[in-house]
Amino acid sequence: MSQPSPSTSPPPSEDQHPIFRLIQIMDRLRDPERGCPWDLEQTFATIAPYTVEEAYEVVDAIERNDLADLKEELGDLLLQVVFHSRMAQEQGAFDIQDVAAAISDKMIRRHPHVFGDHAYENLSAQVEGWEALKAQERKAKAKTGVLDDVPTGLPALTRAVKLTKRAARVGFDWPSTTEVMAKLREETEELRVEIEAGDVAKAREELGDILFVCANLARKLDVDPEDALRATNAKFARRFAFIEAALARRGKTPDQSDLAEMDALWNDAKATEKAG
Repeated sequence: MSQPSPSTSPPPSEDQHPIFRLIQIMDRLRDPERGCPWDLEQTFATIAPYTVEEAYEVVDAIERNDLADLKEELGDLLLQVVFHSRMAQEQGAFDIQDVAAAISDKMIRRHPHVFGDHAYENLSAQVEGWEALKAQERKAKAKTGVLDDVPTGLPALTRAVKLTKRAARVGFDWPSTTEVMAKLREETEELRVEIEAGDVAKAREELGDILFVCANLARKLDVDPEDALRATNAKFARRFAFIEAALARRGKTPDQSDLAEMDALWNDAKATEKAG
């Protein structure tokens, strides 16, 4: 009997351990002879956006409390880890086993109170110990600057929070939200001035300053700005859908309406939500 052609080659057996089966599936997808043309063309850079997208889809499933979807999305995210690991293996850098070993070593190293004989007096002391261990790791990587290892690829608001949180640990921080709110008013006034002057470049810079201060305010309030903005996005979408439905009952679409009518319906949507 002839061997199956590449296009009909059977997938790895379901009898295997699921993780090993997934690794073999990725090996097959990246196989130069029998692999998938699309998968073979990918690089770390081209796959990175999918990795970020899958992480957000995990968060979305959690926020919807959809555990069935969460299982699927975690699988998609795991595939990203396997994909990157496979590409690194092809370059002789590391493989999935190295990835698992590295994170295992890190977790053991950062939890001496669980895997060793160290004892923390309280949770605050544990957090301080965690940060001290991370500082040692940064030093070992020759990253001595306070902000050196805050990833540049993070969403901008998230990175702003991490930057200001890291700076706050060495005393570079406003005492309270009062000072942050004052700074927000200052930056808003500066933006107004640039808008009236018609200087788009400076207005862009001032708008960035406002967003940075908002992220800092979120940190001071112990609020994740990404979560807060996602909630507002959902609220906007929900209320706009209310406007569309109301207009449809009037035989209209949004482009057949005007701002006054839609604004009144927006207020109706708000009132409906407040009424429960």
